Amino acid sequence: MRWNGWGRDGDADPLAGRDDVWPWLAAQFNMPALLATPPRPLESIDLPAPRLPDAARAAFIAILGEDRVRQDAQERASHALGRSYHDLLRLQSGSFRPTDAVLYPRNEDDVLAVLRAATEREVAVVPFGGGTSVVGGVSASRGGFSAVVALDLGGMNHVTGIDMVAGTADVEAGITGPELAQQLSARGMILGHHPQSFEFSTLGGWIAHHGTGQDSGRYGRASDWLADVRVATPQGLLTGSAAPSSAMGPDVTRLMLGSDGVFGVITRARIRIRALPEREVHHGWLFRDFASGIAAIREAARDGIPHTMLRLSDAAETRFSRVYAALGKEPGFRERVAQFLLDIRRFDDNAAALIAGFAGSAREAARARRRFGAIARRLGAMSLGEGPGRRWRERRYALPYLRDPLMGQGVGVDTMETAASWSRLPALYAAARSALEQAMRNTAPCEGANGIVLCHVSHAYPDGASLYFTILFPRNLNAEIAQWRAIKQAGADAILAAGGTISHHHGVGEEHLAWVEQEKGSLSVTAMRAIKRVLDPKGILNPGKLIPKD
Repeated sequence: MRWNGWGRDGDADPLAGRDDVWPWLAAQFNMPALLATPPRPLESIDLPAPRLPDAARAAFIAILGEDRVRQDAQERASHALGRSYHDLLRLQSGSFRPTDAVLYPRNEDDVLAVLRAATEREVAVVPFGGGTSVVGGVSASRGGFSAVVALDLGGMNHVTGIDMVAGTADVEAGITGPELAQQLSARGMILGHHPQSFEFSTLGGWIAHHGTGQDSGRYGRASDWLADVRVATPQGLLTGSAAPSSAMGPDVTRLMLGSDGVFGVITRARIRIRALPEREVHHGWLFRDFASGIAAIREAARDGIPHTMLRLSDAAETRFSRVYAALGKEPGFRERVAQFLLDIRRFDDNAAALIAGFAGSAREAARARRRFGAIARRLGAMSLGEGPGRRWRERRYALPYLRDPLMGQGVGVDTMETAASWSRLPALYAAARSALEQAMRNTAPCEGANGIVLCHVSHAYPDGASLYFTILFPRNLNAEIAQWRAIKQAGADAILAAGGTISHHHGVGEEHLAWVEQEKGSLSVTAMRAIKRVLDPKGILNPGKLIPKD
């Protein structure tokens, strides 16, 4: 990715030429106008010199070769932080400390040798996959050590074996989503893990953050498709069992799920794969309100209706998406007919749009869609056909590309996601929305300005669901970090108080660290510290993440 944003250098600005967007957003924020806040170019930033000791650098070169130990400005800046809003504020303003070197291992033996050398010379190591963490999971924190290096696993990106009989694949951890999909589809297989960061994130990162993809309804989250994992630690190689299941005590390798790379570096995983589905379809429905849409998802999840996804936008997200798509366009015949149908069927501003995905054989997908459609109709929903589903699928990875141009016009953009039981979900939704709205008003750059809270149900289970909040607000250019912290604190506190988790699939990193003990309990934190001492006695791995300071 580009060193201070999303996408690759040269990617087109998705909002270029959309001059209608900025006055509309300013009006939504109750602001007279938005202020341009372009990022600083790298050549204008005076980066501090690398602090990697000569002896450590020589040791790493002896292991990897000089061309795989990089200390140029571009590499150091590109591996300094992840892609959270907090990270981007620092990257785009130039107020960050880069990593002291970037190391590129070729294989598992290289990783083990690097960890031994780093331990001996007391150099911090940050495991680095795609760098897409949105919770400060790859920040180049020294943690009191003399230097910090990023261990970029991008060169370890191969499917090393596929067992078609068992339905498993052995894969190196540095492989990205598109690379994995290409290598599996060549054999007619699929993993089905599609997070929004799919284009750049890696298999190791999905495991280390216990990720959940957009199609988790069919393919599960990382804990469902992970069969086995190999982990390099400063104490040696940690492996699990080759059997599909074992009762020989706890599986210590499962601790890597959600570990943020603080216990070891995931080098390879055995994953459960499936045959490519014969048919995959996405269908849209419009519910009269968010509550009836949630009721439909709950019933479908409890009844076990096969689906890849059930994604329900609340009224605010539904309205926002519709108005944004219509900006600068005169309504045509189709749009006027659609509005007429909404009016006569009494769908108002409380309406909530849902995209449902179904896959399998043509017969299975059609039957599942009919079953969900029956629930939706009974709850008063209107079918929108496959058009909204096709459009969503075409743009499923597009939203992160909007953040850079928005930030360039003085708009803050952040996300928070949580999960709770069905019984707690309505109160949590209301409390988190209220807290975020109030915090954005309190920290706005001028009197009377406000922010926007959008939300959707992203993943569903028989006993509960995940809520995904997106917030947009005018940046307070005199106190941007303080503004972000206040909003984050308000949202997280409201979520915990309402019985939700701080993170359903983004992990902990640095940004959720303050709430770990409150959510997990002090005994869990003590146990994590003990595991850390055994696997990483000197604490060189990813300092400042996951485990609160004692």
